[in-house]
Amino acid sequence: MKHLITVCTTLFTLTLPAWTGDGTGTANSPDQIAFVSNREGGQQDIYVMNDDGTHVVNLTNHAGNDFKPAWSPDGARIAFHSNRDGNFEIYVMNADGSGQTRLTNTPAHDVAPDWSPDGKRLVFLSFRDGDGDIYVMNADGSGQTRLTTKARAGVPAWSPDGAKIAFISNRDRGGGFEIYVMNADGSAPTRLTNTPGLEGAPAWSPDGSKIAFESDRDGNSEIYVMNADGSGQTRLTHTPSAEGAPAWSPDGKRIAFDSNRDGNFEIYVMNADGTNQTRITNSPSIDQQARWRPRR
Repeated sequence: MKHLITVCTTLFTLTLPAWTGDGTGTANSPDQIAFVSNREGGQQDIYVMNDDGTHVVNLTNHAGNDFKPAWSPDGARIAFHSNRDGNFEIYVMNADGSGQTRLTNTPAHDVAPDWSPDGKRLVFLSFRDGDGDIYVMNADGSGQTRLTTKARAGVPAWSPDGAKIAFISNRDRGGGFEIYVMNADGSAPTRLTNTPGLEGAPAWSPDGSKIAFESDRDGNSEIYVMNADGSGQTRLTHTPSAEGAPAWSPDGKRIAFDSNRDGNFEIYVMNADGTNQTRITNSPSIDQQARWRPRR
């Protein structure tokens, strides 16, 4: 699955467009989406754009490859992982691309950061102990603590209430990945999916009642949604292409995702029930891993 492979293998100041965060979706006050693209120079950089695909700005513009942008809850910072210093490490920057700072520094890969709802901590995946395990740290990089042991895990996502962390793991199958949730201290891991396919990229809805995810259980990678307890698993996309990396809009009414249905990977947006699927990027490059900026 494209996104599992990307994650598990895998300074300058500029002026961004005005942003009010009122969520009206009008030309005067659009929401913003961060995403990853190789449209400039071939390397993967983190960009930001309005949620209609306009006003695209490169935030990182670095010779290394940058992936998995994650907005802080106040929309002021973006965490991400980058191999600019040799191997993948966790970095953080201001929302305008300034102040890019490395938070982890190990000989192994540290990837896929996500913020706690209070903005004080980050959860991430690390291979420093051999198997992929879930760690947490303070927002300044201090206090790095392992939550799982030999979980063969990936792609953690903190629940909006701060009580749970969703993640993927093949601990019970030895091959395919499933989606789990655990308490934020690493206790009580519970499997939510159980299929012969690969499940990945869990994303909590803003109210915490649902989890969107990608799955190839029906042959190719598609976007699904389920209740937070794993019930009601419903397929939202139906194409012969690959769909992945779902992300909810701040109001929970839409889901951004990436798809190669039109040739190369582009960012699409659809309603939360799967209707009105619309492409918002259109470049000869790969655009992926969209994340909506929280409203302040």
